[in-house]
Amino acid sequence: MDDEALKAEEKALVRKIDLFLLPTIWLMYLLSYMDRTNIGNAKVAGMDVDLHLTSGQYSISLVVFFITYVVFEIPSNLILSKTKPSIYLPIIMTLWGAVTCCMSLAHSYHALLSLRLIVGVLEAGFAPGILLILSSWYKKDEQAKRFAVYISAAVLSGAFGGILAGAITGGLDGVRGLEGWRWLFIVEGAATAFWAICSHFILLDFPANTARLTPRERELAISRLAADEVTSRTEDNPRLTSLQALAMALSNWRTWLLTAGYMVIVGSSTLSYFYPTLVKGLGYTSHMAQYMVVPIYAVAFLAVGITGYFMDKHPTQRGIVIAAWLTLSMICSILVCTIYNFTARYVLLVFMAAGLWASNGLALSYSASTFGSMPQEVRAVSLAFVNAMGNLAQIYGAYLFPKEDAPKYLLGFGVISGMCAFGVGVYVVSHVVIRRYPSK
Repeated sequence: MDDEALKAEEKALVRKIDLFLLPTIWLMYLLSYMDRTNIGNAKVAGMDVDLHLTSGQYSISLVVFFITYVVFEIPSNLILSKTKPSIYLPIIMTLWGAVTCCMSLAHSYHALLSLRLIVGVLEAGFAPGILLILSSWYKKDEQAKRFAVYISAAVLSGAFGGILAGAITGGLDGVRGLEGWRWLFIVEGAATAFWAICSHFILLDFPANTARLTPRERELAISRLAADEVTSRTEDNPRLTSLQALAMALSNWRTWLLTAGYMVIVGSSTLSYFYPTLVKGLGYTSHMAQYMVVPIYAVAFLAVGITGYFMDKHPTQRGIVIAAWLTLSMICSILVCTIYNFTARYVLLVFMAAGLWASNGLALSYSASTFGSMPQEVRAVSLAFVNAMGNLAQIYGAYLFPKEDAPKYLLGFGVISGMCAFGVGVYVVSHVVIRRYPSK
């Protein structure tokens, strides 16, 4: 087969992979993100009053999710690396959808706490699992666009999740004697379980064992990745034990370097807790405030898409581009500490969010491509570790903007400025040393 025919065949294969993976993963992540954050919308709809939650109890119910979520990411990804994604991911998604529905039955703080812990355990396998799948199917110069598609689901969820939740809680409040917030858990949990079942029939497994491609397509998928130094699981490769994979991942300096950078990005992104307060300060009603959040995410959506598109054309520049986006966010954060006009702060917040969301998707693709030559089990651990440590920021991030700091919130923006500055340094160093000492 000549080069032109081979290129055409590979192009057709990539289109087929995209068709199976991207829409399925996008909707799975959208539902995952909504299930993770719907407790905030439930609180707005009166859950805290009905369950007699104190402010401290509500904060704990938020945090416990991330404790189990972080702890179980690595074990879950090790299981996934040795099984089939089309079976494992739909199973855990169906289960967390069912548990989300069960949250509608909570009548006490302890019941809510228990269910949040369980959802954290089950959702822990999803995000790192998707990172592993995308890194197992695409070449390094194809990953930025695909990770941008993936992260855009979270951006759109942030933009419209509150509006959708408001429609559900308002429209169904009192139906069959149930409060609107209980219906929110039922509707979103049922939607998650339904799509999980559908995804079983669409989602690809790994290149060597998927049943949705022909033998020739599987062979081409593996060979094109091998040419790009991306390791795929084949029958010829010896399987590593979980302890071997864990040791190899955590002894690699690249894992720690990129983890430090991603922790900065996710930690800085906790400024999303400030959105409602800032919009309220502009003088809008709570109803209009939901719509005023949309422009923040709309600009972020464009930044994510444009960054993903161009970074596949210049894959070796990802580290420095992440540093550039973080520099923009750092400058905006510093200015917010000195400017107290609400309109000016809103504009600065738009650009801060754009920089952080664009950095988020690009940092994930940067990690995935850097870990590409690792054995599949080791890559699974490394990606899960990056994602898990990044999500630790969700635990302490909730405390960066205490009510008593209003309206300036100097503590929160001061910490974010410092984290962004540290992140700039991390990714500049990464840009230099990873290019000089690429993973073998």
